[in-house]
Amino acid sequence: MSSSTNYDVAVIGGGHNGLAAACYLAAEGSKVIVVEALAKVGGMASSGYLIPEAPQHLVHPCALDLMSLRVHPMMPQELQLERHGFRQTEMNPGYVYLHPDGNSLVFGRSAEQTAAEIRRFSERDAAEFIDLMKLVNAFIDMAIPMMRVDPAQKNLGAKWNALKVLLKNRRLKPDIMGLIGSPAYTSIMERFEHPVTQSALCCLLGAAGPINAEATGIYFALLGFIQRFGLGRAVGGMQTLPNALAARLTELGGEIRVNAPVAEILARDGRVQGLRLGDGSTVQARAVIAAVHPKVALEMVTPGAIERRLLTRVALAPANGHGGAPVKVDVALRGQVRATRHEAQRPDKLSLRQSVLLIGTTEAVLDNFKCAARGEVSKLPYLWATAPSAVDPTQAPEGQDIAYLYPVAMPVDPREGWNAIRASVAQQVIDQTDDYLPGLKSLEIGRRMEAAPDFAARLNVPNGCVVHVDTGATRSSTMRPAYGLGGDTLPVAGLFFGGAGIHPGGGINGLPGRIAAGRVKRFLGK
Repeated sequence: MSSSTNYDVAVIGGGHNGLAAACYLAAEGSKVIVVEALAKVGGMASSGYLIPEAPQHLVHPCALDLMSLRVHPMMPQELQLERHGFRQTEMNPGYVYLHPDGNSLVFGRSAEQTAAEIRRFSERDAAEFIDLMKLVNAFIDMAIPMMRVDPAQKNLGAKWNALKVLLKNRRLKPDIMGLIGSPAYTSIMERFEHPVTQSALCCLLGAAGPINAEATGIYFALLGFIQRFGLGRAVGGMQTLPNALAARLTELGGEIRVNAPVAEILARDGRVQGLRLGDGSTVQARAVIAAVHPKVALEMVTPGAIERRLLTRVALAPANGHGGAPVKVDVALRGQVRATRHEAQRPDKLSLRQSVLLIGTTEAVLDNFKCAARGEVSKLPYLWATAPSAVDPTQAPEGQDIAYLYPVAMPVDPREGWNAIRASVAQQVIDQTDDYLPGLKSLEIGRRMEAAPDFAARLNVPNGCVVHVDTGATRSSTMRPAYGLGGDTLPVAGLFFGGAGIHPGGGINGLPGRIAAGRVKRFLGK
């Protein structure tokens, strides 16, 4: 079987980045096709009814929160996604830390709001937090303009804006560099004295990786982002985002094929020719965007077209390289849950039902990552928990909930193997969460669990790394995914990366796809 249709661009992967790249190019007049291996578009930005015992409980098997899209809101605006059914609502409060003793700490929408929460535990910590946020805000003011642009270009405007921020805050420069260049854990412990403050920050920043590693101070950007931009959710579930992108692409004349895995990226004489699909058919294209993991993409290229040195380099790019990876447990419930013990201890009796709840302590965060690196499961609870149906009641039957449980640091390769411990780990996570959301166990209808090997198999990402390549200062800009592979061109002319494995990295924002589209536009215009 063969295809007689020629395209300007073929995009591998119908996740939100691949669809975004296709939309941008189709809007410029290019003839574009997106090929997706699975039965529907969405990738990590999908949702569906995935628990057989609970066919009306909507599950988000990967991404749920819209924080990055609020930091970088260009994609929905530029691609007119609201016209195609995508809407988001802000959560208030967004992230809330729950301490084992019943205390809680709300991360507010400003440094002052968060400091007011901290002041209930320590006046000194509150003042220290205000000083810390001066550094964090200056850093993200410099970082955001550079995150939004293609690092392979000169970007004089973005660099000038970043320089102006640096000059304005020149007296803070040594402290800013000290903060982002140090372990996040060190900065937390040296600045704050109360265990609630310490644990809240450790639980928040640990979502990005081990907080005691060098140069993880960059993780403090997360704190700045959520306070400045807040946290959102897609109304109707995350699937509405890729569905809106698909509708926009169709409106622009683009095509989408699902159930169409790629067997080979065809290359000849140093130039891309198109794709050979799993069913033997071919797609001819002048350019190919691989909106999949960079290792997976290069291994698809016609043998011999990519030198071994580069294949090895991208294969060894760290993907959950510290040995830890999240586990995902979804629980369908016949009733509703809330953090009653923690709400009762708050002086304002604030409802936390709609929030993302951070559960753990400083010791638990460190222990979870240490155990994961040894192939063990920590017995100390460190996880994020939320009920998406509390924000959007349409995601579960009336009066019921779907719970989203996210242990941050579980072993990629447990000593016993995941098949041996899967059930016991799922039960441990549910038991631990029940201490904070009472009734979770007794209200269960059904559950769904995925660990690193499940993510790897379903999403075709090494080690189940949901951000493709680990976040860090040495894997950013043109060094992402690896030296020689993060720039404007790849060894095969016309081939481009377009997923989370390139700048600026993971998150639901469409920036990698937007950057890839710009690179292809320049290539086709030569």
